Amino acid sequence: MKRHRASAYLLGGLFLVSFLTAVFFSSDSETKGEKPDGKIRLIVRGDDMGCSHAANVGCIKSYKEGIMRTVEVMAPCPWFEEAAKMLCEKPGLDVGVHLTLTSEWDNYKWRPLTCAPSLVNEDGYFYPQTKQYDHWPAGTGFLDAKPNLEEVEKELRAQIELAKKKIPQLSHLSAHMKAAIGTSELMELTIKLAKEYDLYINFLEHGAKLIYGIGKGTDSSEQREAALIEILKNLKPGLWLLIEHPGMDTPELRAIGHLGYEHVANDRDGVTKAFTSKKVKEIIERKGIELISYRDLKKD
Repeated sequence: MKRHRASAYLLGGLFLVSFLTAVFFSSDSETKGEKPDGKIRLIVRGDDMGCSHAANVGCIKSYKEGIMRTVEVMAPCPWFEEAAKMLCEKPGLDVGVHLTLTSEWDNYKWRPLTCAPSLVNEDGYFYPQTKQYDHWPAGTGFLDAKPNLEEVEKELRAQIELAKKKIPQLSHLSAHMKAAIGTSELMELTIKLAKEYDLYINFLEHGAKLIYGIGKGTDSSEQREAALIEILKNLKPGLWLLIEHPGMDTPELRAIGHLGYEHVANDRDGVTKAFTSKKVKEIIERKGIELISYRDLKKD
């Protein structure tokens, strides 16, 4: 999901976090790893599988009927078991463990897999946000609660190991709301775990460029489709990464939201419809865009 990332001391730390985020997850830098073959290679990634039934259905639909080739799954969430079963039935769908240390929605929460007092609020749930924002109630920032690094490591290991137990085609890690890479120490931990579990991908080596979503969440599905088509029309040769959140417009997803993001069902249903659009698939074929996954990068 897309979120923000605080004195001379902090500037050094933030620079490191920003740099390592680019190395580990995505980058708009062109580097030695970019293939000089004139091809447009596109990774379409769907986030938050496991957080709801509607997300599970939307993600599978976006793969089976659409252009998505990589999906991120959230192990602590209530719909993870269904997600794991669905993913086992789709071995061609590349999967990443979406490391989860926050629980953002109103009316609907999840907790750690481990006993981790420093990672939860007074109600025992993950904090809603990665950091404390002025427009949010006090006590809602994960980083501001000073999480214990040992507890973080124990929890992230539990999430990775549960996902590995249930889903055979894991290729990488990513960070839900960037919480698991929110400081230099957390980033170092996440990279360590990624390498240990053979789930590490260095995007700088591949010259990946990030596409920041398709339209606005309040747009109609037709507008989201048009926004994606426009993006695809303008893609130049190289490796591109598009991250979005498929879902379905159902009563379940209409009941999910939080301060500043109350149109979740419309937003995520629009993504699914854009990812499965006939017009979108036609322009991909016409331009010769190669749809690849994170797993394909590990083969390079």
